[in-house]
Amino acid sequence: MTAATMPRRLRLGMVGGGDGAFIGAVHRIAARLDDCYEIVAGALSSDPERAARSGAAIGLDAARSYADYREMARLEAARADGIDAVAIVTPNHLHAPVATAFLEAGIHVICDKPLGISLAEGQALAALARARRRVFALTHTYTGYPMVRHARELVAAGAIGAVRQVHVEYAQDWMAEPASQDPAFQATNWHNDPRRAGPTGCTGDIGTHAFHLAGFVSGIQPSELLAELHAFTPERILDDHVQVMLRYPNGARGTLWASQMATGCENALKLRVFGSKASLAFDQENPNELWLTPQGGCAERLTRGRAHGVAADRATRIPSGHPEGYLAAFAQLYRDAAAQIHAVNAGQPLPEGSTWLPTVDDGVAGMQFIDAVLASHRAGSAWVKLAV
Repeated sequence: MTAATMPRRLRLGMVGGGDGAFIGAVHRIAARLDDCYEIVAGALSSDPERAARSGAAIGLDAARSYADYREMARLEAARADGIDAVAIVTPNHLHAPVATAFLEAGIHVICDKPLGISLAEGQALAALARARRRVFALTHTYTGYPMVRHARELVAAGAIGAVRQVHVEYAQDWMAEPASQDPAFQATNWHNDPRRAGPTGCTGDIGTHAFHLAGFVSGIQPSELLAELHAFTPERILDDHVQVMLRYPNGARGTLWASQMATGCENALKLRVFGSKASLAFDQENPNELWLTPQGGCAERLTRGRAHGVAADRATRIPSGHPEGYLAAFAQLYRDAAAQIHAVNAGQPLPEGSTWLPTVDDGVAGMQFIDAVLASHRAGSAWVKLAV
Protein backbone atom coordinates (compact mmCIF):
# COMPACT_ATOMS: atom_id res chain seq x y z
CA MET A 1 0.00 0.00 0.00
CA THR A 2 1.46 3.31 -1.09
CA ALA A 3 0.45 6.79 0.05
CA ALA A 4 -1.51 7.19 -3.19
CA THR A 5 -3.58 4.06 -2.51
CA MET A 6 -4.33 4.73 1.17
CA PRO A 7 -8.00 5.59 1.85
CA ARG A 8 -7.24 8.93 3.53
CA ARG A 9 -4.67 10.76 5.58
CA LEU A 10 -4.53 9.43 9.12
CA ARG A 11 -5.19 11.89 11.93
CA LEU A 12 -2.07 11.99 14.08
CA GLY A 13 -1.56 13.31 17.59
CA MET A 14 1.74 13.89 19.37
CA VAL A 15 2.81 13.74 23.01
CA GLY A 16 6.04 15.59 23.75
CA GLY A 17 8.05 17.41 21.12
CA GLY A 18 7.31 20.99 22.16
CA ASP A 19 9.30 24.02 21.05
CA GLY A 20 13.03 23.38 21.09
CA ALA A 21 12.68 19.57 21.05
CA PHE A 22 14.77 18.05 18.24
CA ILE A 23 13.10 14.66 17.91
CA GLY A 24 9.55 16.02 17.89
CA ALA A 25 10.27 18.10 14.79
CA VAL A 26 11.85 15.06 13.12
CA HIS A 27 8.73 12.97 13.74
CA ARG A 28 6.47 15.70 12.37
CA ILE A 29 8.54 16.04 9.18
CA ALA A 30 8.66 12.26 8.74
CA ALA A 31 4.92 11.93 9.22
CA ARG A 32 4.20 14.56 6.55
CA LEU A 33 6.79 13.50 3.99
CA ASP A 34 4.69 10.85 2.23
CA ASP A 35 1.39 12.65 2.81
CA CYS A 36 0.00 9.79 4.91
CA TYR A 37 -0.86 11.85 8.00
CA GLU A 38 -2.15 15.19 9.18
CA ILE A 39 -1.19 16.34 12.67
CA VAL A 40 -4.38 17.52 14.38
CA ALA A 41 -3.79 17.25 18.14
CA GLY A 42 -1.03 17.28 20.69
CA ALA A 43 0.06 17.43 24.29
CA LEU A 44 3.41 18.90 23.33
CA SER A 45 4.38 19.81 26.89
CA SER A 46 3.12 19.21 30.42
CA ASP A 47 3.52 22.95 31.02
CA PRO A 48 0.22 24.53 29.88
CA GLU A 49 1.82 27.73 28.59
CA ARG A 50 4.52 25.90 26.63
CA ALA A 51 1.96 23.37 25.35
CA ALA A 52 -0.28 26.16 24.03
CA ARG A 53 2.65 28.04 22.51
CA SER A 54 4.04 24.89 20.86
CA GLY A 55 0.64 23.85 19.53
CA ALA A 56 0.04 27.27 18.01
CA ALA A 57 3.48 27.19 16.40
CA ILE A 58 2.59 24.08 14.38
CA GLY A 59 -0.95 25.20 13.61
CA LEU A 60 -2.99 23.09 16.04
CA ASP A 61 -6.52 24.11 16.89
CA ALA A 62 -6.35 25.50 20.45
CA ALA A 63 -9.17 23.15 21.45
CA ARG A 64 -6.99 20.17 20.55
CA SER A 65 -3.79 21.41 22.14
CA TYR A 66 -3.61 19.72 25.53
CA ALA A 67 -1.38 19.99 28.58
CA ASP A 68 -2.29 16.51 29.89
CA TYR A 69 -1.82 13.41 27.74
CA ARG A 70 -4.48 11.51 29.72
CA GLU A 71 -7.07 14.15 28.90
CA MET A 72 -5.92 14.08 25.29
CA ALA A 73 -6.39 10.31 25.06
CA ARG A 74 -9.85 10.46 26.64
CA LEU A 75 -11.17 13.39 24.61
CA GLU A 76 -9.67 12.33 21.28
CA ALA A 77 -11.10 8.82 21.66
CA ALA A 78 -14.55 10.36 22.17
CA ARG A 79 -14.44 12.54 19.03
CA ALA A 80 -15.89 11.38 15.73
CA ASP A 81 -12.84 12.94 14.10
CA GLY A 82 -10.43 11.88 16.84
CA ILE A 83 -6.85 10.86 16.16
CA ASP A 84 -6.10 7.48 14.60
CA ALA A 85 -2.60 7.28 16.07
CA VAL A 86 -0.33 9.05 18.53
CA ALA A 87 3.39 9.73 18.21
CA ILE A 88 5.22 9.58 21.55
CA VAL A 89 8.40 11.67 21.65
CA THR A 90 8.88 12.22 25.38
CA PRO A 91 11.80 11.30 27.65
CA ASN A 92 12.01 7.54 28.21
CA HIS A 93 10.17 7.35 31.54
CA LEU A 94 6.94 8.55 29.94
CA HIS A 95 6.92 6.15 26.99
CA ALA A 96 5.08 3.36 28.81
CA PRO A 97 2.48 5.43 30.72
CA VAL A 98 1.63 7.52 27.65
CA ALA A 99 1.42 4.48 25.36
CA THR A 100 -0.75 2.68 27.91
CA ALA A 101 -3.22 5.58 28.06
CA PHE A 102 -3.65 5.68 24.29
CA LEU A 103 -3.77 1.91 23.78
CA GLU A 104 -6.49 1.69 26.42
CA ALA A 105 -8.37 4.41 24.52
CA GLY A 106 -8.16 2.27 21.36
CA ILE A 107 -5.59 4.46 19.59
CA HIS A 108 -2.63 3.14 17.59
CA VAL A 109 0.87 4.06 18.84
CA ILE A 110 4.09 5.19 17.15
CA CYS A 111 6.74 5.45 19.86
CA ASP A 112 10.31 6.61 20.02
CA LYS A 113 12.79 4.12 21.43
CA PRO A 114 13.61 2.63 23.90
CA LEU A 115 10.23 1.13 24.74
CA GLY A 116 10.40 2.16 28.39
CA ILE A 117 12.67 2.09 31.41
CA SER A 118 12.15 -1.55 32.43
CA LEU A 119 11.56 -4.92 30.84
CA ALA A 120 8.35 -5.30 32.87
CA GLU A 121 6.98 -2.09 31.31
CA GLY A 122 7.83 -3.34 27.84
CA GLN A 123 6.21 -6.73 28.36
CA ALA A 124 3.05 -5.10 29.73
CA LEU A 125 2.86 -2.83 26.68
CA ALA A 126 3.29 -5.76 24.30
CA ALA A 127 0.48 -7.65 26.03
CA LEU A 128 -1.80 -4.60 25.96
CA ALA A 129 -1.13 -3.87 22.26
CA ARG A 130 -2.02 -7.47 21.40
CA ALA A 131 -5.13 -7.45 23.59
CA ARG A 132 -6.40 -4.19 22.06
CA ARG A 133 -5.29 -5.23 18.55
CA ARG A 134 -3.57 -1.91 17.94
CA VAL A 135 -0.52 -1.22 15.79
CA PHE A 136 2.50 -0.36 17.92
CA ALA A 137 5.41 0.96 15.84
CA LEU A 138 8.83 1.63 17.37
CA THR A 139 10.97 4.15 15.51
CA HIS A 140 14.26 2.35 14.99
CA THR A 141 14.96 4.85 12.24
CA TYR A 142 17.86 3.20 10.48
CA THR A 143 15.81 0.19 9.39
CA GLY A 144 13.99 2.53 7.02
CA TYR A 145 17.01 3.06 4.75
CA PRO A 146 16.64 1.32 1.36
CA MET A 147 20.17 -0.10 1.51
CA VAL A 148 19.63 -1.50 5.02
CA ARG A 149 16.53 -3.27 3.75
CA HIS A 150 18.46 -4.47 0.71
CA ALA A 151 21.16 -5.83 3.01
CA ARG A 152 18.58 -7.77 5.00
CA GLU A 153 17.12 -9.15 1.78
CA LEU A 154 20.57 -10.26 0.58
CA VAL A 155 21.32 -12.06 3.85
CA ALA A 156 17.92 -13.77 3.85
CA ALA A 157 18.43 -14.89 0.25
CA GLY A 158 21.76 -16.54 1.15
CA ALA A 159 23.89 -14.10 -0.85
CA ILE A 160 26.60 -14.01 1.83
CA GLY A 161 26.21 -17.62 2.97
CA ALA A 162 25.99 -18.65 6.60
CA VAL A 163 26.48 -15.72 8.97
CA ARG A 164 29.72 -16.05 10.93
CA GLN A 165 30.36 -12.60 12.41
CA VAL A 166 28.26 -9.53 13.20
CA HIS A 167 30.00 -6.31 14.23
CA VAL A 168 28.12 -3.08 14.92
CA GLU A 169 29.23 0.25 16.35
CA TYR A 170 27.54 3.54 17.09
CA ALA A 171 29.90 6.40 17.92
CA GLN A 172 28.95 9.98 18.82
CA ASP A 173 30.86 12.78 20.50
CA TRP A 174 28.12 15.04 21.88
CA MET A 175 28.96 14.02 25.44
CA ALA A 176 32.68 14.61 24.83
CA GLU A 177 32.24 18.36 24.41
CA PRO A 178 33.59 20.45 27.33
CA ALA A 179 30.14 21.94 27.96
CA SER A 180 28.63 18.47 28.31
CA GLN A 181 31.02 17.72 31.18
CA ASP A 182 29.93 20.74 33.19
CA PRO A 183 28.20 19.69 36.45
CA ALA A 184 25.28 22.03 35.72
CA PHE A 185 24.70 20.34 32.35
CA GLN A 186 24.93 16.91 33.94
CA ALA A 187 22.37 17.90 36.54
CA THR A 188 19.79 19.09 33.99
CA ASN A 189 20.39 16.55 31.19
CA TRP A 190 17.59 13.97 31.36
CA HIS A 191 19.82 11.42 29.62
CA ASN A 192 21.84 11.36 32.86
CA ASP A 193 18.82 11.01 35.16
CA PRO A 194 17.90 7.37 35.97
CA ARG A 195 14.35 8.44 36.86
CA ARG A 196 13.77 9.73 33.31
CA ALA A 197 16.29 7.85 31.16
CA GLY A 198 16.08 4.47 32.87
CA PRO A 199 18.97 2.39 34.23
CA THR A 200 21.36 3.14 31.35
CA GLY A 201 22.47 6.19 29.39
CA CYS A 202 24.36 5.50 26.18
CA THR A 203 23.19 1.86 26.12
CA GLY A 204 19.52 2.74 26.06
CA ASP A 205 19.96 5.80 23.87
CA ILE A 206 22.07 4.49 20.98
CA GLY A 207 23.14 0.98 22.03
CA THR A 208 19.59 -0.24 21.42
CA HIS A 209 19.72 1.20 17.89
CA ALA A 210 22.94 -0.73 17.20
CA PHE A 211 21.52 -3.92 18.71
CA HIS A 212 18.34 -3.73 16.65
CA LEU A 213 20.15 -2.93 13.40
CA ALA A 214 22.48 -5.91 13.83
CA GLY A 215 19.59 -8.32 14.29
CA PHE A 216 17.46 -6.70 11.57
CA VAL A 217 20.10 -7.23 8.88
CA SER A 218 21.75 -10.46 10.04
CA GLY A 219 18.49 -12.25 10.81
CA ILE A 220 19.95 -13.77 13.97
CA GLN A 221 19.86 -12.78 17.63
CA PRO A 222 22.60 -13.43 20.21
CA SER A 223 22.00 -15.99 22.93
CA GLU A 224 24.80 -14.79 25.25
CA LEU A 225 26.68 -11.57 25.85
CA LEU A 226 29.52 -10.15 27.91
CA ALA A 227 29.39 -6.42 28.59
CA GLU A 228 31.21 -3.54 30.23
CA LEU A 229 29.66 -0.15 30.93
CA HIS A 230 31.72 2.94 31.59
CA ALA A 231 31.30 6.65 32.30
CA PHE A 232 34.30 8.76 31.27
CA THR A 233 32.86 11.91 32.85
CA PRO A 234 33.08 11.93 36.67
CA GLU A 235 29.71 13.67 37.06
CA ARG A 236 27.93 11.08 34.93
CA ILE A 237 25.53 8.85 36.84
CA LEU A 238 24.75 6.69 33.83
CA ASP A 239 27.04 5.15 31.22
CA ASP A 240 28.36 7.15 28.28
CA HIS A 241 30.18 4.14 26.76
CA VAL A 242 29.40 0.42 26.39
CA GLN A 243 31.26 -2.49 24.80
CA VAL A 244 29.71 -5.92 24.33
CA MET A 245 30.83 -9.32 23.05
CA LEU A 246 28.14 -11.50 21.47
CA ARG A 247 27.63 -15.22 20.95
CA TYR A 248 24.96 -16.58 18.61
CA PRO A 249 23.15 -19.95 18.66
CA ASN A 250 24.55 -20.90 15.24
CA GLY A 251 28.13 -20.44 16.46
CA ALA A 252 28.56 -16.93 15.06
CA ARG A 253 30.37 -14.29 17.07
CA GLY A 254 29.95 -10.55 17.25
CA THR A 255 30.71 -7.26 18.96
CA LEU A 256 28.72 -4.13 19.78
CA TRP A 257 30.34 -0.84 20.74
CA ALA A 258 28.45 2.36 21.47
CA SER A 259 29.92 5.57 22.82
CA GLN A 260 28.88 9.18 23.19
CA MET A 261 32.43 10.10 24.15
CA ALA A 262 34.05 9.19 20.81
CA THR A 263 35.82 12.45 20.04
CA GLY A 264 35.37 13.59 16.44
CA CYS A 265 32.47 11.24 15.65
CA GLU A 266 29.16 12.73 14.56
CA ASN A 267 26.61 9.94 14.08
CA ALA A 268 28.81 7.02 13.10
CA LEU A 269 26.57 3.96 13.06
CA LYS A 270 28.33 1.18 11.15
CA LEU A 271 27.51 -2.48 10.57
CA ARG A 272 29.52 -5.34 9.10
CA VAL A 273 28.15 -8.84 8.59
CA PHE A 274 30.54 -11.60 7.52
CA GLY A 275 29.21 -14.78 5.93
CA SER A 276 30.79 -17.94 4.55
CA LYS A 277 30.57 -16.59 0.99
CA ALA A 278 30.71 -12.78 1.29
CA SER A 279 30.50 -9.81 3.62
CA LEU A 280 28.32 -6.70 3.81
CA ALA A 281 29.25 -3.28 5.18
CA PHE A 282 26.92 -0.33 5.83
CA ASP A 283 27.82 3.15 7.10
CA GLN A 284 24.90 5.32 8.25
CA GLU A 285 26.73 8.51 7.34
CA ASN A 286 26.84 7.24 3.73
CA PRO A 287 23.39 5.64 3.64
CA ASN A 288 22.95 5.50 -0.13
CA GLU A 289 25.57 2.79 -0.53
CA LEU A 290 26.19 -0.75 0.65
CA TRP A 291 29.39 -2.71 0.14
CA LEU A 292 29.23 -6.39 -0.86
CA THR A 293 32.56 -8.23 -0.94
CA PRO A 294 32.69 -11.90 -2.05
CA GLN A 295 35.34 -14.17 -0.61
CA GLY A 296 38.39 -13.90 -2.87
CA GLY A 297 36.75 -11.23 -5.02
CA CYS A 298 36.57 -7.47 -5.36
CA ALA A 299 34.36 -5.22 -3.28
CA GLU A 300 31.19 -4.12 -5.06
CA ARG A 301 29.57 -0.78 -4.23
CA LEU A 302 25.78 -1.12 -4.39
CA THR A 303 23.93 2.19 -4.60
CA ARG A 304 20.38 3.19 -3.74
CA GLY A 305 18.27 3.44 -6.86
CA ARG A 306 20.38 0.97 -8.79
CA ALA A 307 20.59 -1.99 -6.41
CA HIS A 308 17.11 -3.22 -7.15
CA GLY A 309 15.17 -5.49 -4.86
CA VAL A 310 11.63 -5.58 -3.58
CA ALA A 311 12.52 -4.14 -0.16
CA ALA A 312 14.86 -1.42 -1.42
CA ASP A 313 12.54 -0.31 -4.20
CA ARG A 314 9.64 0.06 -1.77
CA ALA A 315 11.75 2.33 0.44
CA THR A 316 13.20 4.46 -2.38
CA ARG A 317 11.56 7.77 -3.25
CA ILE A 318 13.88 9.59 -5.64
CA PRO A 319 16.17 8.65 -8.57
CA SER A 320 19.69 7.32 -8.06
CA GLY A 321 22.37 9.94 -7.60
CA HIS A 322 20.09 12.18 -5.55
CA PRO A 323 20.93 11.83 -1.84
CA GLU A 324 18.16 10.31 0.26
CA GLY A 325 18.77 10.19 3.98
CA TYR A 326 17.69 10.26 7.59
CA LEU A 327 14.33 12.01 7.26
CA ALA A 328 13.27 9.74 4.41
CA ALA A 329 14.29 6.66 6.45
CA PHE A 330 12.21 7.96 9.34
CA ALA A 331 9.32 8.62 6.94
CA GLN A 332 9.50 5.02 5.72
CA LEU A 333 8.57 3.82 9.21
CA TYR A 334 5.64 6.23 9.28
CA ARG A 335 4.51 5.02 5.84
CA ASP A 336 4.75 1.38 6.93
CA ALA A 337 2.81 2.21 10.10
CA ALA A 338 0.11 4.00 8.09
CA ALA A 339 -0.33 0.98 5.84
CA GLN A 340 -0.69 -1.28 8.87
CA ILE A 341 -3.13 1.05 10.66
CA HIS A 342 -5.39 1.25 7.59
CA ALA A 343 -5.29 -2.56 7.28
CA VAL A 344 -6.07 -3.19 10.95
CA ASN A 345 -8.89 -0.63 10.91
CA ALA A 346 -10.37 -2.38 7.88
CA GLY A 347 -9.96 -5.85 9.38
CA GLN A 348 -7.49 -6.86 6.66
CA PRO A 349 -4.12 -8.65 6.83
CA LEU A 350 -1.03 -6.47 7.20
CA PRO A 351 0.33 -5.45 3.77
CA GLU A 352 3.38 -7.51 2.88
CA GLY A 353 5.52 -4.45 2.20
CA SER A 354 4.98 -3.10 5.71
CA THR A 355 5.99 -6.12 7.75
CA TRP A 356 9.57 -5.00 8.40
CA LEU A 357 8.29 -2.17 10.58
CA PRO A 358 9.86 -2.39 14.07
CA THR A 359 7.18 -3.19 16.63
CA VAL A 360 6.57 -3.39 20.36
CA ASP A 361 8.19 -6.84 20.28
CA ASP A 362 11.41 -5.29 19.00
CA GLY A 363 11.13 -2.89 21.91
CA VAL A 364 10.85 -5.79 24.36
CA ALA A 365 13.96 -7.33 22.78
CA GLY A 366 15.77 -4.03 23.32
CA MET A 367 14.80 -4.01 26.99
CA GLN A 368 16.00 -7.62 27.32
CA PHE A 369 19.31 -6.51 25.81
CA ILE A 370 19.62 -3.65 28.33
CA ASP A 371 18.86 -6.00 31.23
CA ALA A 372 21.46 -8.52 30.04
CA VAL A 373 24.10 -5.79 29.61
CA LEU A 374 23.45 -4.58 33.16
CA ALA A 375 23.55 -8.12 34.55
CA SER A 376 26.86 -8.86 32.83
CA HIS A 377 28.44 -5.59 33.93
CA ARG A 378 27.35 -6.04 37.55
CA ALA A 379 28.79 -9.55 37.53
CA GLY A 380 32.22 -8.21 36.56
CA SER A 381 31.66 -8.56 32.82
CA ALA A 382 30.64 -12.22 32.95
CA TRP A 383 28.87 -14.05 30.15
CA VAL A 384 25.09 -14.03 30.67
CA LYS A 385 22.20 -15.59 28.77
CA LEU A 386 20.09 -13.39 26.53
CA ALA A 387 16.62 -14.66 25.68
CA VAL A 388 15.42 -12.63 22.70
